[in-house]
Amino acid sequence: MPTTRAVICDGFGGPEVLRLADVPLPQPGPGQLLVRVRASALNRADVLQRAGAYAPPPGESAILGVEIAGEVESRGAGVEGFRVGDGVCGLVGSGGYAEHCLLDAGMAVPVPAGWSWEAAAAVPEVFYTADTTLRELGELGAGQSLLLHAAASGVGTACIQLARELGAARIFCTAGSAEKLARCRELGGAAEVIGIDRKTQDFLAEVRRVTGGAGVDVVEDFIGIEYLAKNLAALKDGGRLVVVGLLGGWEGSIDLLPLVLRRLQIKGSAMRPRSIEEKRAITRTFRERWLPLLVDGRLRAVIDSVFPAGQAAAAHERMESNESFGKILLTWS
Repeated sequence: MPTTRAVICDGFGGPEVLRLADVPLPQPGPGQLLVRVRASALNRADVLQRAGAYAPPPGESAILGVEIAGEVESRGAGVEGFRVGDGVCGLVGSGGYAEHCLLDAGMAVPVPAGWSWEAAAAVPEVFYTADTTLRELGELGAGQSLLLHAAASGVGTACIQLARELGAARIFCTAGSAEKLARCRELGGAAEVIGIDRKTQDFLAEVRRVTGGAGVDVVEDFIGIEYLAKNLAALKDGGRLVVVGLLGGWEGSIDLLPLVLRRLQIKGSAMRPRSIEEKRAITRTFRERWLPLLVDGRLRAVIDSVFPAGQAAAAHERMESNESFGKILLTWS
């Protein structure tokens, strides 16, 4: 049986459970591409899955990884528009930490000329998420204001740029150091970017101070229940809270009275559980709306660091340190 290399988990636990191993070479089914992976991107979902807290969808590989870039090595029946040797990137249900991975052809994005594999692998998850959460769910528009938590994350750096392109006038960014906040300001362009050090400042107090108590139109949150009450208090009447992550927990009580009296909205979003049809539609929107801006250089994937696949444990340690700014990548020689 033909094999390929992959990063596997020896049970659930910390980064130490990750190691390289030979695994069966996947075979493309109808509508699928077999990709020779050159770069794999890390996501918080990988850390949760490694710890046993976020199982892959039914039928998907147990191998970590949802974001890849590489060359088409073979095609399943019915695939059109891609040839063997083409460079592609995209989201996968699982299995991205491997030298070969299956990618639905409807979710494959051609790698633009001149892009590195690392840059290509760093794009899909963060820009898909930023578009669906800020533009679609958050309805962020010209002249509006945004409170963005975890602004130094991969998704956060994409959100700053998309908020700028959507015409946001003011972006409040929370992050863990002055250096990170300075880099967030650089991404904001013409928008007014106000940095809030989450370790030393109260984000609600800062939002109220700067806005004269009015609040913001949209809050993009990755923390969950720990920030819920303060996030709602930071919104304008009729404002929207979009919950994208639950790093601070997901169970707790909520006072519904402010929601009713102030017409607030709470919306949730996760990419992985969506149907393949939804993910294909999100991919098409990205290719039409945002890929041209990435090609032109108006948008960019922010890369923190790159590790050889054999150092996946070190890459996970880097992510869990919360010291990174932007995406962390694995490369396959």
